[in-house]
Formats: sequence, C-alpha cells, structure tokens
Amino acid sequence: MNVIGVSGLPGSGKSLISKIAIEQDFNVFNMGDIVREESKKRNKSSSETAVELRKEHGDYVVAKFTINKILNLNFDKNTKVMIEGIRSQYEVELFKESFKEFKIISVFASPTTRFERLKSRNRSDDSINYEDFNSRDKRELNFGIGNVVACSDYMIINESNLEDYEKNIDKIFDKIFK
Repeated sequence: MNVIGVSGLPGSGKSLISKIAIEQDFNVFNMGDIVREESKKRNKSSSETAVELRKEHGDYVVAKFTINKILNLNFDKNTKVMIEGIRSQYEVELFKESFKEFKIISVFASPTTRFERLKSRNRSDDSINYEDFNSRDKRELNFGIGNVVACSDYMIINESNLEDYEKNIDKIFDKIFK
C-alpha cells in the first residue's frame, strides 16, 4: 500500500490535493473529518474536541483512529492512500511505523491568503473573524504542525493562481509515484 500524508495550516490548499488524489484513484482519509465526527457525538466544537481528544487519549489519538480505519479496509499492496490533515510529529511517527515508505507533502500559504480562502469557503469550523482565525492557527501550531511542515518530504507554496498550484501538485505526485 502506498500511503502519503498532507499537512498545512487551515486554508493552505490541502483539500485540492485530496480532490486531485481522488481523481487519480487514491483513497483519501481526512483527519479533520474524524475530529468533526467526534465533535458531533460530544455536541462540542471541533476545536474543543481536538484539544480534548489529545488530552484524554494522547497526541497520537487521531492518527490511531485513522490507521485503524485504513487497516480495517484491507487494501491490497497497490492501493494508493492519502491522509489529509496531519497535525503533529507524533502522528507522522505513528504513520511511518504503520506504513512503509510513508511520505509527507506540506502546503504553505501566507496567513492573509489563507484567511481570505477560509472566509470564502464558509465551512462550519472556519471563521470570518481574524482574531478567531489567528487563535485557530495558534492552536494548530501548538499541536506541532509547524514541525511537520518543516520536516516534510515535499513542500508546495500555494500563493499563486489555481492553475500553477495544480501543476505543482501534479509534479509532486510524479516525483512520488515514478
């Protein structure tokens, strides 16, 4: 099984990588979806739930849920899997232990660019208030996402137009799956 991870702060462009991956027959697992599912069960916000889960079960908890979901599907060795939304080095370590040759792609976009994107995508856990946006970034950075981005195998800067970004994604996929 070929497994790659995607990391980046909210609004950086992870979702487009996943969309392209699906078009290329990847099975995509979004770690944020796992947190959102749990937040519905708890009737709390996803930000509260993300912090609580880690306090209750440790820094590996969302990665463990994701790995279990993947392994329970019994994919064959040629299956391509993408894990979107990796937030910490703890998660990276667990994925590397679980999946041979695991690689990370990180996406970077400036805070200004990301804030504008989040305002326009209008997802329930996105804020149109800059202070809330900034607080979310700080929480993500406290999880360790900065270290994940800094130690990634591949980096994409997503500050230009959509066409250039898609070309950069394709180039990375070509490098990984030669």
